[in-house]
Amino acid sequence: MAAAFVSWPSAPLTESLVKRALSNLPVSIITSLPDTHECSKLLQWSTYDAIDHDLTHRNPDNVLSSSYTIRKALIRKHYLARCIHSYLTKHLDSVLKDAVPRTWDLEISYADELDEMWSDQLWDLGNEIDSDTSQWWILKPGMADRGMGIRLFNSKDSLYQIFKEFEEYSEDEDQIDDTSVIISQLRHFVIQEYIPSPILLDPNERSLGVSVLNPPENLQGHKFHLRAYFVASGALQLFMYDRVLALFAAVPYISPRKRRDVNDDAPGNIDLTPHLTNTSLQIDRGEKGVHLLDELSGCHILSGDDTDRGALFTPEDIENIKVQMGSVLAETFRAALEMPIHFQPLPNAFELYGVDFLVSHDSTGLDSSGNSQFFQVKLLEINSEPAIELTGQRLHRILEDLFVAIEQVAILPFFKQEVGCVPSMEVPVVPRHLRMCLDKKVRGSGGW
Repeated sequence: MAAAFVSWPSAPLTESLVKRALSNLPVSIITSLPDTHECSKLLQWSTYDAIDHDLTHRNPDNVLSSSYTIRKALIRKHYLARCIHSYLTKHLDSVLKDAVPRTWDLEISYADELDEMWSDQLWDLGNEIDSDTSQWWILKPGMADRGMGIRLFNSKDSLYQIFKEFEEYSEDEDQIDDTSVIISQLRHFVIQEYIPSPILLDPNERSLGVSVLNPPENLQGHKFHLRAYFVASGALQLFMYDRVLALFAAVPYISPRKRRDVNDDAPGNIDLTPHLTNTSLQIDRGEKGVHLLDELSGCHILSGDDTDRGALFTPEDIENIKVQMGSVLAETFRAALEMPIHFQPLPNAFELYGVDFLVSHDSTGLDSSGNSQFFQVKLLEINSEPAIELTGQRLHRILEDLFVAIEQVAILPFFKQEVGCVPSMEVPVVPRHLRMCLDKKVRGSGGW
């Protein structure tokens, strides 16, 4: 008997999509792990914590799991920063050199520890901050998600005030601040160069779900980031799902600046609303900030210099951005493969990642070949077990299609005998909206 263990206790939408994707396979859905001798093939498509990872390693021919056991090099911001930094020291011409914001990682439990760091691992960052107060920086916890703990600063003092805020929150957890974090529990943070020139569009220019453009009068540019879903399968193929989401900030974009409120003049207190595009911070808006990137074709570009304003965002621009995204993440996986302590792909595992990108707009930008490239993709972070429920009901259909595509490229080959496939007659077919970005043979200690 072939069986599929499915368990997503805190993500009912994901569980329903998994079960729907498996509905055409001759497998029994089970809610608890069986003894290995009870089934000929076992699929574990569940949360990372529910998977029996030892079972995955001990039975590579009969067990397939929906997560790699070791992948911190990808999904932890501070590990990812170290991974990419190490890779770039050996691959100077990598596409990652222009596709990742400059990043520093630090381990800190108390704000006072910053004093020593400015003369040690943050020496070069401190010099830049002192020499240019117009440059802004973004602080992110290494292991938090959903916008928690993100702050902007432009001075050493404002960074100190941010960590003091986190300390006070740690001491009084009853304080009402939806995005503060407990510094002593997280400890690992990254500081990234704030990208000052994001592409800006007005999400209200196009009505949701229809192809009609609203009149261009009084358009206001909003910042947005792109969420792309990537599927890693085996050891190792990487696919990009090309129906990319564009997630918009709630209010029009303005450059970072300190609040001028009479009672709110703390150095680190910045209005983050124009800058944070995370949907988990905008639940009250419903689906208003969620679009497909393809739906934005024909919108007016509201960023760049005066000569750029009013130009249209074209299908060619969108395709160029998608190509960059696939290339950047493929190179990121190559970087992770060179850090085998923290990333170990397995032939009998697969994983879905939600990958966040920002697109910068530079009218004088060039690609590696010296050709004009106005839009440059910047990798922000890679998320395991992405919060797909925040996509909204309108775009539910693309999630259904995504999970069916995962079943076709990662799961169907595992159950080929059960579904009556003849190996010699198989022709690999990549589902319509998946693009293969990487196909690399990785050898493991088990002889595979």
